[in-house]
Amino acid sequence: MLDAIFRRRFLIEPLATVPLRQLVIVCSLLLVPLLQVNAADTDWSGWRGPTRNGHANPDQDPVVEWSVEQNITWKADIPGKGHGSPTVIGDQVFLATSIDEKEQRLLLCLDRKTGKSRWETIVHEGKATPPRNKKGTQASSTPACDGERLFINFLHDDAMYTSALSLAGEILWQQKISDYVVHQGFGSSPVVYENLVIVSADNKSGGAIAGLERSTGKIIWKRDRPKMPNYPSPILLETSGKVQLLMTGCELVTSLDPLTGKENWEIEGATTECVTSTVTNGNLIYTSGGYPKNHIAAVRTDGSGKVEWENGVRVYVPSMLVKEGKLYGVTDAGVAMCWDATTGEEIWKGRLGGTFSASPILFDNRIYVTNEGGETFVIGASPDEFTVISKNKLGNVCFATPAICNSQIFYRSATESDGKRQESLYCISR
Repeated sequence: MLDAIFRRRFLIEPLATVPLRQLVIVCSLLLVPLLQVNAADTDWSGWRGPTRNGHANPDQDPVVEWSVEQNITWKADIPGKGHGSPTVIGDQVFLATSIDEKEQRLLLCLDRKTGKSRWETIVHEGKATPPRNKKGTQASSTPACDGERLFINFLHDDAMYTSALSLAGEILWQQKISDYVVHQGFGSSPVVYENLVIVSADNKSGGAIAGLERSTGKIIWKRDRPKMPNYPSPILLETSGKVQLLMTGCELVTSLDPLTGKENWEIEGATTECVTSTVTNGNLIYTSGGYPKNHIAAVRTDGSGKVEWENGVRVYVPSMLVKEGKLYGVTDAGVAMCWDATTGEEIWKGRLGGTFSASPILFDNRIYVTNEGGETFVIGASPDEFTVISKNKLGNVCFATPAICNSQIFYRSATESDGKRQESLYCISR
């Protein structure tokens, strides 16, 4: 919020008109969170990273090869089960998990340097709402951080709740968003924007998208949604000259004003059930879904509702990437593809192998993407040709998207053997 105040107050008004004392105070307040917890080159503040599009900061140098004996800084065993991604802020790593036999949904904090546990907070206990899909978990949401608070979504007692915690693990507030009837499961992650945390709970009973005051959990705005199962997280992108809150699925493509919830535009499109978080090239967003049909579509974000191109490729679960006019994706069935983002022309494709649920992460000219068997492929992000740079394996189960920041890769996977499962979080770096 302070950066928004700074832009409005000091970048619009001449500095000469601003009292020196006010300028010193605001600049001091700005510097603290920027240096400690909001530095984009060292942190990963929520789902799909600080830019919300799967891009890792290019001013770093993550490794391209690792194994149980190579480039592992630390490994931490994680209690329970979850598919949520790690969030990295300052010297802390945050992760959601569920201990199903105790009906506990927790948020964990690990030391970034050592992987040792700092705290574990039970966010909900009892009255579990388990997924129906065997691949699902009760902790598939990724925490978001505003520098002072953590925000996390869980199902509890047949409803979706958003909770805020301090960086020390204290529960600050909890807010019910809507009742929730499970079809497959739940995995929508919160997103922070100015003074709000924005959440979604699409489901068969009729869910909602809501903007909550970060400090109190008070619902500032709320929009009811169709009675359809749907799974994307709300995503904020700057496109067609403004920041838009975008949702796909429920047979709609929807753009809202993130501060008010008012509709910018909405068109019929996408499919009933989507999972991916959309991306943009600046003028188009890319919807993809897998039920009742497979599709990728490029939709103009100027309110015209025009669909520029569409195909029948199944990129149902892993989100896509845009780089320099090209759209990159990995199908659920393990085929990496590159299209012209403007025309939809297929440029190349190549088989990786395995089934994919985790989303790819872009770093510079490399894409990191992991299959459900725990094998991570590093491929080239180039329109010239399909290139596999390396293959790396840790564990034998992986659904969580990694975080890449400050030349470190934070990777969540599990090892299943003889009916036993152990989840782990790895810090991968030189």
